[in-house]
Amino acid sequence: MTLKYSSLLLWILLSVPLGGCGVYSFSGASIPPEAKTITILQIENNAPVIVPFLSQVLSDRMRDKFLAETGLRLAEADGDLQFEGAITEYSVAPAAASGNETTALSRLTIGVKITFTSKIDPNQDWEQTFRRFADFDASRDLQSVEEQLINDIVRQLIDDIFNKAFVNW
Repeated sequence: MTLKYSSLLLWILLSVPLGGCGVYSFSGASIPPEAKTITILQIENNAPVIVPFLSQVLSDRMRDKFLAETGLRLAEADGDLQFEGAITEYSVAPAAASGNETTALSRLTIGVKITFTSKIDPNQDWEQTFRRFADFDASRDLQSVEEQLINDIVRQLIDDIFNKAFVNW
């Protein structure tokens, strides 16, 4: 058997078992086969401290990840699967003390409340607040590390939201 036919046979054997399992992706996402579209509304910023770009970053990165890892198409409104939410917390607090009653680490915490609605299966609807944080050296000015901390926290939040919606953890 030639290499060409061997490769074709291997591809067919690997593809057939996945065909009857609904929608499958290499991210581990489990999406109803009837779902074709997703709506991710702009995440509002209702935190007591407002970072002007945080809402846009969170919304855009959420869209990017969900579209890249689900195969769904983006719908401006009325998608088969819908996400909306609000940033509810943006705070900095001491995380660890050092000698002489000073703070060694500070902690940036971001919280976001997300509502998920499925037009396909309303039993899958949920609302949950997700919180993540990152610590930084308290001797550093927040503005000098804020962008990197936000990027790290947003990535973790989006992973948590994705897992709740599509991996059912």
